[in-house]
Amino acid sequence: MGEQHYDFTIKSLGECTIPSPIVTSYFTPDDKRILFFNDLHSYHRDRMEGLEPLTLELAGPREMIFFDPVKTKAAIVTCGGLCPGINDVIRAIVMELYYRYGVQNIIGIRYGFQGLIPRFRHEVMELSPEVVDDIHTHGGSILSSSRGNQDIEEMVTVLKRMNVDILFCIGGDGTMRAAERIANEIEKRGLYISIVGIPKTIDNDLNLIDKTFGFDTAISEAVKAIQCAHVEAKGAPNGIGLVKLMGRRSGHIAVHASLAQNDANFVLIPEVPFDLEGEKGFLKALEERLRRRGHCVILVAEGAGQDLVPFDGDAVGYDASGNIKLRDIGVFLKDRIESHFKKIGMEINLKYIDPSYMIRSVPANASDSIYCAALGQYAVHAAMAGKTDMLVGLFRGEYVHIPLKYVTSGKQVDPGGNIWMRVLESTGQPASMKNN
Repeated sequence: MGEQHYDFTIKSLGECTIPSPIVTSYFTPDDKRILFFNDLHSYHRDRMEGLEPLTLELAGPREMIFFDPVKTKAAIVTCGGLCPGINDVIRAIVMELYYRYGVQNIIGIRYGFQGLIPRFRHEVMELSPEVVDDIHTHGGSILSSSRGNQDIEEMVTVLKRMNVDILFCIGGDGTMRAAERIANEIEKRGLYISIVGIPKTIDNDLNLIDKTFGFDTAISEAVKAIQCAHVEAKGAPNGIGLVKLMGRRSGHIAVHASLAQNDANFVLIPEVPFDLEGEKGFLKALEERLRRRGHCVILVAEGAGQDLVPFDGDAVGYDASGNIKLRDIGVFLKDRIESHFKKIGMEINLKYIDPSYMIRSVPANASDSIYCAALGQYAVHAAMAGKTDMLVGLFRGEYVHIPLKYVTSGKQVDPGGNIWMRVLESTGQPASMKNN
C-alpha cells in the first residue's frame, strides 16, 4: 500500500461527555497530530500536488472521556509467543485503570483468545493492584498465552455476555489482525466495546512501529550468549562459536546484538542471501577467517538461509498462528561446517548455542520496563476516550494511535542501509557471500 493511501483516522464509539477524573494540567486534544513524513522533499511534493499532509493522532489523556469509570469493565488478553515485558504492560494497564481512572472491574482472559471460547473452559482472572503488584519482576505472562485462530462471532458474543466494555489485546501482527476482525464484528452488531491493541513481537519487525517492547531486553540477553560463544571460540584451536537468534523474517536482533558486543565475525540474516559452497561462499570465508585469526563467532537469525536447508517432507508446514514452520538453520549450519572442515582435513572446535527460549522468558530490563509502562498507560487513555480498532505505538519518538489494519510484520534490515554497513565494518565479513 502506498503511503498516500493510508487513512490514519481513528474510530470512536461516540461522543465523549464525561469529564476525565485525571488530575492534570496536560490533556491531549484529538487534533494534535504529527507528520507522517518529516523530510522536506515530501513536504514540497504534497504542496505541489495539493495534498493534505499525512498525519497521525498523538496519544495521551483526553479531557473528556466516553466510558463512566464506575460502570466500566475492562479485560486484558495476551496472545502469541512469550516476550519480555508482557507482565509490565498488564501491570501498567491495571494500575492506570484503577488508580488514575477509578475503574475497579478488571479481568484477565486466560490463555489468549482461547479464554473467550467457552469450550476451552479457561476461567478468567480477577485483576487488581494487589494481584499485579510485582508481576513485572517475572518473565512470561501472568495470563498465559496461546496461538491459533478462534471464532470471531463467538468471541464477540462472549464479550457481550460478560459485559466487557474494553478489551486490551497484547500480541503480534496475528493478534492485531484478529483484534481488527473483533472490532469489525462489534461495529456490525452496533455494540459499544472498545478494542485497543498493544503491539508485541520480539523480532521488532512491525511496520510503522519504531520499536516493539522486549526488543531491548532480547539484545541484552543475546549479548550474554555472544560473550559465551566468544570465550568458547578462543578457548580451543580453530574454535567456532555459533549462536542462533530469533528473527523469522528479519535480522534486527542479530544485527543489533552484534553491534552491541562487537565480537561477531559473521552475521547471517534473512535479508542478505548467501551461498555455502564456492569461492565466494560462506564456508570459504569462514575457512579464511580461521586460518588468519584462529577463532570465529557466527550469529545466525532463525530465518536466514532457508533456501539452503533441505525440506523434511513434501509440503511446507505452518504453525497454529499461520506462520511457515522454519527449518532449523542453526543445526543445519553446524552440521555443514563440521562436514566441510572434516573434508578438507582441518581441525575445528565448534560450540553451538541456541538461547532463544531463555531470551523470550526473562523479565524486561529497565529500558523495556519504562517503554511497557508508557504503552500500557497510553492504551488506557485511548480506551477510556472510546477509541477503538486501533493500537498505541511509538512512531518517530512519539506515542501515537494507529488503525489496527496498518500494523503488520514486514519491517526488515536494509542491506543497503547504514545499520548493515556498520555490521559489515564491525564483523569484517565480505559484503557478499554469493558466487554470482
